Parts: sequence; C-alpha cells; structure tokens
Amino acid sequence: MLEIGTPAPDFTLPRDGGETVTLSDLRGQKVVLYFYPKDNTPGCTTEALDFTALKDEFAAAGVAVFGISKDSVKKHENFCAKHDLGIPLLSDAEGTVCEDYGVWQEKKNYGKTYMGIVRATFLIAEDGTIAQVWPKVKVAGHAAEVLEAAKA
Repeated sequence: MLEIGTPAPDFTLPRDGGETVTLSDLRGQKVVLYFYPKDNTPGCTTEALDFTALKDEFAAAGVAVFGISKDSVKKHENFCAKHDLGIPLLSDAEGTVCEDYGVWQEKKNYGKTYMGIVRATFLIAEDGTIAQVWPKVKVAGHAAEVLEAAKA
C-alpha cells in the first residue's frame, strides 16, 4: 500500500454518467479516493451513503471525493440510482489502479483465500502526494474522519 509523502499514481478511469476522471487534472485541490470491494454489498453501501451524506461539506472544503471498485460503469450507475448516491464512482475494471495503490490483496473469508480489494482510503494533497492513508477501513464513522482530516 502507498505511503504518506509518495506521489499518487496518476490514472484515467471511466465514471458513472459516461465521463472519465484523470487524477492529474485535479491538481491544486485535495482528493479523496476510497477503494471498496463491491457495489450493493452492506458495508460498501453504508460507506457510499456516508460519503454522500457529507458531500456538501467535502465540496465546501474544496475536496473531490471518488469511490473506486472493479465493478463496471453500468453496475455503478445501477448502484447510484438504487441508493441515490451523490459521490462519483470510478470503474477500475482491469484492476490496474487497485494494484498501483496496493489495495488488490490476498483476503480470507470462511477459510477460503482469494484476491480482492481491501477497503482503503487515500487523501491526496493539492501537490499530488499522498497526505493520509486509511488501510483496512472500518466503515462506521470513517467518512466523517476523512472529512476532518481533509479540512485540516
């Protein structure tokens, strides 16, 4: 996983709504990237709703927030519509951004080992470096914690 002070790997990914997002185009403002395993699962839905609830506060602080998973743009659009989400969701279908950020890791569930996205969040400073990392995120209270760090 990336460490504080290292340059955030640049990327261009498709998002819900048919546009693309290029990280380097956002230089000059803080950016939050939260990586999550899968659309429409309980923890991921809660996390997306929590970030959506705080989207105006993030915007007022000049912070762009994006969720990233390997789900397709179509799945993201269905997820957003179903839960009235207000945070842009980026599709890393190939998994290259997940690998670049170190969140594609071996996981264990019910004794089974598999590769998957470890829930993690990165705060990227205006200069494009990693300002803060939350590895292995617990969802409860996380969005508010990220907001406080982004405001600091």
